[in-house]
Amino acid sequence: MEKFLPAEWATQEFVQLTWPHADTDWAYMLHEVTECFVNIAREIVKRQQLLIVCVDAEEVETYFSDDELQRISFAEMSTNDTWARDHGGITVFENGKVVVYDFTFNGWGMKFAANHDNQITRKIYQSGIFEAYGYKNCMDFVLEGGSIESDGEGTILTTAECLLSDNRNNSSREVVEQKLKDYFGAKQVLWLDHGYLAGDDTDSHVDTLARLCPNNTIAYVKCDDETDEHYEALKKMEEELQSFSTLKDGGSYNLIPLPIADAVYDEDGERLPATYANFLIINGAVLLPVYNTEKDAIAIAQMQKAFPKHEIVPIDCNALIKQHGSLHCVTMQYPRPLTPKGE
Repeated sequence: MEKFLPAEWATQEFVQLTWPHADTDWAYMLHEVTECFVNIAREIVKRQQLLIVCVDAEEVETYFSDDELQRISFAEMSTNDTWARDHGGITVFENGKVVVYDFTFNGWGMKFAANHDNQITRKIYQSGIFEAYGYKNCMDFVLEGGSIESDGEGTILTTAECLLSDNRNNSSREVVEQKLKDYFGAKQVLWLDHGYLAGDDTDSHVDTLARLCPNNTIAYVKCDDETDEHYEALKKMEEELQSFSTLKDGGSYNLIPLPIADAVYDEDGERLPATYANFLIINGAVLLPVYNTEKDAIAIAQMQKAFPKHEIVPIDCNALIKQHGSLHCVTMQYPRPLTPKGE
């Protein structure tokens, strides 16, 4: 069977958001985080369809205009949290047919409850929203969307700290790599053994650190401040990225550094995982998390180099990092020909 995991910049049909509510960890700042979700949603519906998973569609509808609602579908169900990147389906092309793979989500190595979120993809499929294509139960393998990057041409980029975690699959690098090749038709898996962000709960998801971009390019977090706790680890990660070879011609990747975001701390003095690498690519645009600092402008300019044909749309994500994620973490894209029911 010929299969591949499409790149995020492949043409999309819709994006999934899983909406925050009062029974999630967002309860204490629900208004603030909802404003951020609304901003993300509005940018998406300017360009494509949006699927919102939520506990109360009537309540969520009140945030949008009638015109915006024309491009929004809702799926009502119980949810633990909002991190659609990690509980959402991962879409694979099998002999040209689009199939949603449903992997186990166990709360990032059993750190948090995921009993509802682990059922979301199956329930969406059963509701008929994924009507245009297939569904594959992959519950024998723990995998989060934020832990892998694909260029759509046979390369997967990931981190050893996450995929080799004892509380996920408890398997060797060789076994996990073969699983990735079998599931996604990958021809090479690039492993990062270094790099982390303080305050991250995911065991160093790659989408917080280094991202595959078109034309054999990788955008990655770079730290130039030797006094920053991340300096050594990110320097070693940069050296690893410099050593990687492309499948196409065996040459080096074009590396575009993103500044490490200025340190942000919570009320307990813990550093939060602010990162510019956690961007979302949609049709014609890149939604870039920003944090209202001078470094935002640098990140925007660097992202424009990686995506010269896309509009770079900055979105304030200071709310999201308070629960240890950012923009990419709360979204999951579904490539065409996936079509939400009722379109």
